Amino acid sequence: MIRRIDLRGASAPVDYRTAVPRAELDVEGALHAVRPICEAVRERGVPAILELSARFDGVEQTDIAVPPAALAEALEQLDPEVRAGLEESIRRLRLTCEAELESDVTTDLGSGARVTHRKVPVERVGLYVPGGLAPLVSSVVMNVVPAQVAGVSSIALTSSPQAEHGGLPHPTILAACALLGVEEVYAVGGAQAIAMFAYGAGPCRPVDLVTGPGNIYVVSAKRLLKGVVGIDSEAGPTEIAVLADETADPAHVAADLLSQAEHDPMASAVLVTPSESLADEVEAELDKQVSVTRHVERVRTALAGPQSAVVLVDDIDQGLAVVNGHAAEHLELVTADARDLVPRIRNAGAIFVGSYAPVSLGDYAAGSNHVLPTAGCACHSSGLSVRSFLKAVHVVDYSRAALADVAGHVTALAEAEDLPGHAAAVRVRFEG
Repeated sequence: MIRRIDLRGASAPVDYRTAVPRAELDVEGALHAVRPICEAVRERGVPAILELSARFDGVEQTDIAVPPAALAEALEQLDPEVRAGLEESIRRLRLTCEAELESDVTTDLGSGARVTHRKVPVERVGLYVPGGLAPLVSSVVMNVVPAQVAGVSSIALTSSPQAEHGGLPHPTILAACALLGVEEVYAVGGAQAIAMFAYGAGPCRPVDLVTGPGNIYVVSAKRLLKGVVGIDSEAGPTEIAVLADETADPAHVAADLLSQAEHDPMASAVLVTPSESLADEVEAELDKQVSVTRHVERVRTALAGPQSAVVLVDDIDQGLAVVNGHAAEHLELVTADARDLVPRIRNAGAIFVGSYAPVSLGDYAAGSNHVLPTAGCACHSSGLSVRSFLKAVHVVDYSRAALADVAGHVTALAEAEDLPGHAAAVRVRFEG
């Protein structure tokens, strides 16, 4: 079901960035399909969106805005246990988001010379919540809470219309919106949703920033429209890597690999271990657990794909090199000294430490955010957080005397760059 890659005793240097291949995600190739969709929304707005929803979602709509009554009804009918889970997830994430908030930083560089580093919330954001293979209600929480804590004043959210729900998004998604006080909600999915946020359409005004994961067409639309609108990332299929030794419970490891494989046929599940016996036992557990899972075909496809593997290494040191090179979205450390290994991890979207911190915990109620960098982007990018919804603005406040102190340096550098106008803009303040 899942292949093996044996890196033990490698005689030549190994490029650990490519040692474990990823699923092919041709974002650039999807642009040819996405570009006319985005142009149609830009030129014709809501009528184009309604046509696209009929074509791609099989839904006949008369309006894209979700009525307030539908939000209230969804919350009223929400299963009490699901509501309790959402409330706890919101509470925990709000606590960690509030702790992340940064104060303005003011630096005095001399008498009358001050620079303040201000944190300013983005004014309006558009949040995308997938509703295709699964109604990701948890993504409502993960997108909305940090935006609210950051102080974003205008939040719009969209999710795919569902034929079985009268052309509205899944009712659990609507209930989460109502629980969080998000009133501007749209029944629009796919590339057309990103175009709606970027250009505006009907009741939806253009936004400044779009966040949230989606399928390849959503990702491609974000790439196409980046510059028209800000984006958080180009998130691809979900990934889990587990670095484990002989102390790990094979049933736990197999369950965690399976948990992410059920997201998507292109999901990546990787076990890195120096223990061949653990590898054997995990593979046996996968055979047993996958056969009884609900989404068996989806899981089997993901585990059998080139993006999933059991990787055998000489020791934990080599294992660390593999996982740092792979830079997975989610990394579990299930070793005897898991906490001690954390400082040696440079590249991971989120790190889960020990036997009782499965990725599923982070997906819902750890207090961390599950919108994380994929496709190796964890080597340079971070997950969604309060900072994603804040801009940094420098405020420069100098007196005449403070400018005079540095004027000579400014004019010298301006002349060195052959920009005499820059120098003149300083000199003119001290003439006459």
